[in-house]
Amino acid sequence: MPIPSPSCPWNLPAPRAGRRRAFSLLEVMIASCVLMLGISGALVTLQRSLASIAQARQLDLASQLMQSELERLRLLNWSQLQTLQDSGNRIVDTPASNDFARFTCERHIRDLREGMKEITLVANWGGLDGRAHSARLVTRYGRSGLNDYFYTTR
Repeated sequence: MPIPSPSCPWNLPAPRAGRRRAFSLLEVMIASCVLMLGISGALVTLQRSLASIAQARQLDLASQLMQSELERLRLLNWSQLQTLQDSGNRIVDTPASNDFARFTCERHIRDLREGMKEITLVANWGGLDGRAHSARLVTRYGRSGLNDYFYTTR
């Protein structure tokens, strides 16, 4: 049985002076795989976040389109709104901008009761992912204005 040296109390052979420790091929391969998994996970997260940002921008444009049409309708008086409802024209003209090129907007006006109409705007667009998306905005229009809506809807 070998006698333990003072530098190695567990009976391990002392390292040679010329021998250098290095990583084995297996350790390098495992470290490479872990690094690749980390980088690929970050890339997938980045791709999904960019897609979410693009979808949010498209929803913002659709909201702007519907809000613009809603403000135009609020400027109409009751008879003009009734004429628009009777005409059956449901297509909203989109601005001639490249931003709104992918959007279509429809307007639906229906009578809730005497002196009250419900206006529904629906924007449709195709997303960058190829799926169809839509957003909807609903409001009410009182014949005598906003006060008529608040005091007669009970």
